[in-house]
Amino acid sequence: MHKDSNSEVLSAGDTVTLIKDLDIKGTSFKAKRGTAVRNISLVSSNEKHIEGRVDGTQIVILTKFAKRVN
Repeated sequence: MHKDSNSEVLSAGDTVTLIKDLDIKGTSFKAKRGTAVRNISLVSSNEKHIEGRVDGTQIVILTKFAKRVN
């Protein structure tokens, strides 16, 4: 079961916001705090990882750095 930083259950297709500025490996930009990541997908092999797009780049986000948007 995937849970965000507030222990709320995440589902595929949810929207989350980042709670911390994140360096994105392999790119020259940072994902800023408060950035909305829409239509996330869950990584079935690891409950601490979700996938989403930031600035057109597909990234893996640790659930501890994401907060579900209601």
